Amino acid sequence: MVSSLPNLLTVSRVVLVPVIIGFFYVEGDWARYVTALLFVVAATTDYVDGYLARSWKQHSPFGRWLDPVADKLLVAATVVMLVGFEQAPLLPAVVIVLREILVSGLREYLAEVSVGMPVTPLAKWKTAVQMTAIGFLLVGDAGPAGVPVTAIGSVGLWIAAALTLYTGYGYLRSGLRHMFGREPGLQGKPPGKGKLSALEKAQA
Repeated sequence: MVSSLPNLLTVSRVVLVPVIIGFFYVEGDWARYVTALLFVVAATTDYVDGYLARSWKQHSPFGRWLDPVADKLLVAATVVMLVGFEQAPLLPAVVIVLREILVSGLREYLAEVSVGMPVTPLAKWKTAVQMTAIGFLLVGDAGPAGVPVTAIGSVGLWIAAALTLYTGYGYLRSGLRHMFGREPGLQGKPPGKGKLSALEKAQA
């Protein structure tokens, strides 16, 4: 199943990460647009590979593992590079990266006890705002004259950071409830025997 189209799209997202990083060191406005285009292509594969996997019923352990990893590599690497090249504000970038680390840790723990972490509509909006903001910031000062491209991207990143804090808090709250057995029906049950009802409502 590694060679299935959904998995190949996921792998391509990982492969594009170092390419995107490399273009940060290329001078010229054209390089800014190429970097933004590569990022948009990589971000689009996240939707396409999930859609194809569901439509074609080609889910696999490899895909379930790599898909969230690829997303986090893409976002974290790009955001760090934007901050390093002074193209993005530091604080919202730190919030976004730390949230990704937090959620990854919770996912790993909850997977061990057979509890899933569903993606909510708000989390999807967070991702959409975040990806759009990063795209604007990648173009930055190379954007059309009279259009505040960098300002739009910066505001978008702050909004994404706020949504990140809110959804991350939902994950953390539900995860801690599960860890300490405060969910109804979970107290005293061995790992994998209970379902975390509140987690279904968590803000992913």
